[in-house]
Amino acid sequence: MSKTKRSLPRWLVGGSSIAVAMGIMNVATYGFTMLAARILGPQPYGALASVMALLLIISVLQLGLQATAARRISAEPDHVGQIEHTILRVTYRAALAIGALLLVLTPLINYVLRLDNLVVAALISVAAVPMTVMGGQAGILQGERRWLSLAMVYVANGVPRLIIGVALIAWQPTELNAMIGVTVGQFAPAVVGWFALRQVRHPGSVSDHHSARPMVREAIHNSQALFAFFALSNVDIVVARNVLDSHDAGLYAGGLILTKAVLFLPQFVVVLAFPAMASASERRRALTRSLSLVAALGAVAILGALVLSSLAMVFVGGNDYSEIQSRLWLFAVLGTALSMLQLLVYSVLARQGQRSIYLVWAALAALVGLGMTVSTLEGLLGVVVSVDAVLLVVLFALSLYLVREPADESVAA
Repeated sequence: MSKTKRSLPRWLVGGSSIAVAMGIMNVATYGFTMLAARILGPQPYGALASVMALLLIISVLQLGLQATAARRISAEPDHVGQIEHTILRVTYRAALAIGALLLVLTPLINYVLRLDNLVVAALISVAAVPMTVMGGQAGILQGERRWLSLAMVYVANGVPRLIIGVALIAWQPTELNAMIGVTVGQFAPAVVGWFALRQVRHPGSVSDHHSARPMVREAIHNSQALFAFFALSNVDIVVARNVLDSHDAGLYAGGLILTKAVLFLPQFVVVLAFPAMASASERRRALTRSLSLVAALGAVAILGALVLSSLAMVFVGGNDYSEIQSRLWLFAVLGTALSMLQLLVYSVLARQGQRSIYLVWAALAALVGLGMTVSTLEGLLGVVVSVDAVLLVVLFALSLYLVREPADESVAA
């Protein structure tokens, strides 16, 4: 092994495939979104966008299951067989339950999203099933640090949707065809995950701690924690539409395109670092090194937005958004803060903290309350960046204090 490889964190060695795979997944997802918007036109794409937003909310269950499986396997590898067996059973039941619930709610979803198409609304329930299954599968692979298999799952989560979805809407540009493409594509990562886990381990040693009931409780806790972060990172556009005029709200939404790009850029670091953050002997080093890497990537993005703002405008939306060109670096700062916060939230999940998540909910309330008092784009951006920055500092200080030594698992901070 080379000297360079020895100097890298153990969780990062061999994980480059995850960075590449998640890059491919994000590019494919972005490509599908952009092509769908151009091919479908405003009205059908608006319907598809509302459906995709709902699927994003539903995905917190998938991510909660993934975090539960990855944390438990990393923290207690002696029970990996039982954990794998139980998480798959819980995952399949959760997938069927959420699918059935959404199917029953199809008429309500159709009404609330104004889809005027019950089939499109019903397809949400179908897509939710493999999407949820993928969460449990990915969590097992992540906890066992089987990076290549996990990378294949992530690639399958983006590329088939792009190919099938674009082919269908190119043939007949309707929101129904787009949603069929999304639904069919969603089965691909679940199939890849099933193939990777087709030889389920024997349960081996058994512990009541890894039975279905405590695992469900943890998955629910993880899901609500991630929901809090999702709400914090997305509520500002809702506030913008209520306190700004339509022109400035549109400009703010354009700037958020850069924010989301910076947020998702270091997502692979979270995936790679999470198992190590769940291990008492590795969590402090994993937290500090991964947070430093995310900060470094964010600094590059901020510098790029400052120096190459005209190039960044191409991705934001072009000349129609030229009024925010001088402030793009602030949107990059916001994206960097959110990406670091995302890592810290996963750090809380890794150590199964309870009370720390209250800080995220408090920040959400503060952002909404303070945001509703401003009336300019600059004012809103200042409020959002400030609230996220304060939460980042407080949560980082608390996390660093709590992982200063191997944690007592009974502590729920």
